[in-house]
Amino acid sequence: MTAREMKRALRGEALARRDALDPNWRVEASLGFAEWVDELAPGPGRVVSGFWPMRSEVDVRPLMAALADRGARLCLPAILDKTTIVFRELKRGAPLVDMGFGTQGPGEDAAVLEPELMLVPLAAFDRRGHRIGYGAGYYDRAIARIQENGTAAPRLVGIAFDCQEVPQVPDEMHDVIIPEILTESGLRRFPPPL
Repeated sequence: MTAREMKRALRGEALARRDALDPNWRVEASLGFAEWVDELAPGPGRVVSGFWPMRSEVDVRPLMAALADRGARLCLPAILDKTTIVFRELKRGAPLVDMGFGTQGPGEDAAVLEPELMLVPLAAFDRRGHRIGYGAGYYDRAIARIQENGTAAPRLVGIAFDCQEVPQVPDEMHDVIIPEILTESGLRRFPPPL
């Protein structure tokens, strides 16, 4: 079995576990993520990318609102084409448009920002901080692009439920390791690879 096939299988298993969570419990657990705002808040005026939840994902909107209350500038991913996302500024009261995959985000008139803290969605993760996304590679490419632009590497925090942990994600050269993952159990930090 190839790494890609193994990832596909692990993704399916982790998402099935996530989908099986009681919807009311998911809402309560998602609200609890906002309690980590002090640990995550990058400071007034700093740019934080979140994401609009799809299907049974953690709803990070309460955490994003708490970060905004601490002065963070928020942005959401916008899909430009089959390989590229950018992060558009999210302002209270601004209209949102369909972004595909059941998500919403700011329209083309919103400013494009470079996040300093990225709340990263994922399908599965392991104890090393390796993540499995949804298979399109949008975040891996966006993170690489931000780092290549010469700006400081953003702080990456994966967002998931505990049930999305898998024993080991197959390593691939293009994968971005997520040094921190926030679940309903708390913030996990992973040592950098040797």
